[in-house]
Amino acid sequence: MSGAPLVDDSERVGLLAGVAGIAALGGMAAVGAARNIARKSVVGRADPHAEVDLTALYGERAASVTADDGLELAVRIVDLGTVSQETAPELTVVFVHGFSLRLSSWHFQREQLAAEWHDRNYRLVFFDHRGHGESDPAPTETCTIAQLADDAAAVIRATVPTGPVVLVGHSMGGMTLMGLARRHPALFSSHGPVAGMGLVATASRGLTDAGLGEGLRNPVVDAFRMSVRRAPRLVQAGRGLTRSALEPVLVAASFGPTFYSPALGAAVDKMIQSTPIETIVNFLHALEIHDESTALPVIAQVPTTVVCGDRDRLTPLRNSVRMYSQLGPDSRLVVAKGAGHMVQMEEPRLVSDAIVELVDRARVALPAPRRRWWKRGRG
Repeated sequence: MSGAPLVDDSERVGLLAGVAGIAALGGMAAVGAARNIARKSVVGRADPHAEVDLTALYGERAASVTADDGLELAVRIVDLGTVSQETAPELTVVFVHGFSLRLSSWHFQREQLAAEWHDRNYRLVFFDHRGHGESDPAPTETCTIAQLADDAAAVIRATVPTGPVVLVGHSMGGMTLMGLARRHPALFSSHGPVAGMGLVATASRGLTDAGLGEGLRNPVVDAFRMSVRRAPRLVQAGRGLTRSALEPVLVAASFGPTFYSPALGAAVDKMIQSTPIETIVNFLHALEIHDESTALPVIAQVPTTVVCGDRDRLTPLRNSVRMYSQLGPDSRLVVAKGAGHMVQMEEPRLVSDAIVELVDRARVALPAPRRRWWKRGRG
C-alpha cells in the first residue's frame, strides 16, 4: 500500500455532496449560460472588443508587496504626468478586483483614466488578491474579507508615499474596502489619507438573500468546503467536475442579457479558470457570511460613488441602493442600464467617468465639530 493518507467514507460523501451542491448552483445559471453561448455564435456581427489585450496591464511597472503574514502580493503601478519612482504623486487611486478575477479586470479604466489624466500627477495602483492572479496562493484559514482588508492596508502603505488616496473596489474588492474601513478606521479620519471610495457592483451584506448568491446558502456547499480542507486529494481529482458546475454561475452572471463581446466573455472565463479551485471554494464562505454594514458610517466620512448594473444578478441593484442610502449627502449613485456584474468591462466609459467625478470631489474626512464648553459632559 502507498503512504498516502486514508480518506474515510464520510469525507467522500462530503465531497460528493459538495459537488452536487455546486452543480445545483450551475443549474441556476443555465439560462444565462445558454444565452452567453448564443451570443458567441452570432453570424456577421463584429466584436467591438476583439482586439483588446487584457493582459497588457501586467506589462506595467511591477512591484511586490509583502502582506502582514509574509505572503507576497503582485502589484502593477501606472504613474501619470511627472510622477516616477523618485517623485511622489499628488493623488493615488487604488483599484481592488473582484472574486475569482484579477487586476486585469480593470483594463479599460487603466486605459481611459490614463488618457483622461495624462497631465495630472496621479498614480494608479492595481493588485491581485492573495490566491488570485500572480499573487501567492492563499492558505485556507486566510481566505477571509478581514485578511483581504489587511492586505489592502499593506498595499496602501507600500504604494502611497504621500498625499490623498481614492479607493475603488469591484464585487469582493468593494467588500474588501468595507472591511478596510472597519478594521483600519484611522485611514478614513481627518488625519488619514483616504479621500474617496468607489463601490462597484458590490454589497455591504445580504449576498445570499437574492440572485445567484442564494445558492451559497446551502449545506452541501458547506460540505464541499469541508472537503477542501480535509480531503484535498479528492478535491484535486474532482477539479474538472467542480469547475464545470461552478464556472457557469460566475460567467453567466458577468454580463447583461444584450451585451455582445465573445472576446470579453472569453477573457472573464479565462480569469475564472486560472483561479485555483481551492481559492474559489474557500472564498465562497467569506462571501456567504459577509456583513460589513458597520463600516458604512466610517466610509460616509469621505465622498463616495456607488455603481451597479440594473441587470446584475450576483449583487443586485437593491444592494447598491441600500448602501447609497446609508452613505450620506456626499454620495452618488450611478446605474448602468442593462449591465450585469462586470459593469466596469461592459460599460467602461460610464464607470471611468464616475471615477473621474469621484476624484474631482475627493477630500479627506472633515474634522469632528467641536462641542461647546457648556455641553461637554452631557449625554
